[in-house]
Amino acid sequence: MDSPPLGRMTPYGLEHWCMLTLIVVASVALVLWARRTPGERVDRALRISGWLLLGNSVFWTAWGFMPWAWNIDESLPLHYSDALRFVLPVAMITQARWAIVVAYYWGLTLNLQSVLTPDVNYFVWVPLEFFQYWIAHGAGIVVPVVLVWGLGYRPTWRGFAVAYVITLGWAVMAFTGNLLTGANYGYLNRAPAGPSILDLLGPWPQYLLVEALLIAAVWALVMTWPWVLRDRRYGTALDGKHGLVRRAHPPHEGPGRSAAVESQASSST
Repeated sequence: MDSPPLGRMTPYGLEHWCMLTLIVVASVALVLWARRTPGERVDRALRISGWLLLGNSVFWTAWGFMPWAWNIDESLPLHYSDALRFVLPVAMITQARWAIVVAYYWGLTLNLQSVLTPDVNYFVWVPLEFFQYWIAHGAGIVVPVVLVWGLGYRPTWRGFAVAYVITLGWAVMAFTGNLLTGANYGYLNRAPAGPSILDLLGPWPQYLLVEALLIAAVWALVMTWPWVLRDRRYGTALDGKHGLVRRAHPPHEGPGRSAAVESQASSST
């Protein structure tokens, strides 16, 4: 697809502010709902929503390979957001602990950049591309917020380490894909053509190392350590056999959560 864009989303224009407001309102409302609703109902709603989100993710990935939408620089599912489209449904459907920690770290950092500073061009059908962008990136915020602050899942140091290793693994895969195709997913193989925040981190490939260190520092000091201190203080129990998360049960639940969901989730860690 070589045709010029049909248009572009204006950062901090009306549509952007509307989506930011919707994400905040939805996050707060769903956290309150999850904390006040019986666990079985929450789990069922998560599963149904997860299957719907998964179906949409399959559709949108396939759409990118259609002749009218194909673009070597965008259609391959090598962005972190492309992977997150599938990690989120797995976390919602199975509550697999590895998926929960990846959704938490990716959704609230890597994905957050796309929410706060969107760079979106429309090529085929503006309404579809607009809503697909915000379904993916909005869910990347709302879902981990609900899982952590609504359902009480807390990352551990082991969960942090597993999420970071998965992140590096995905970067290696995307880097290899870029080498084979000449694309530049994640700006892993060269700097962006125009000015960007990466300019503050130095030239390529220096900024890759700086990025990796910054991500590790933020994930460890801001997104993991406070939960670890809190959980030690309150004696929050490990949840799942691999110790990737602890779980502080919502007020309406005791430790005796739905056995079926617990068994399914533990087998998926």
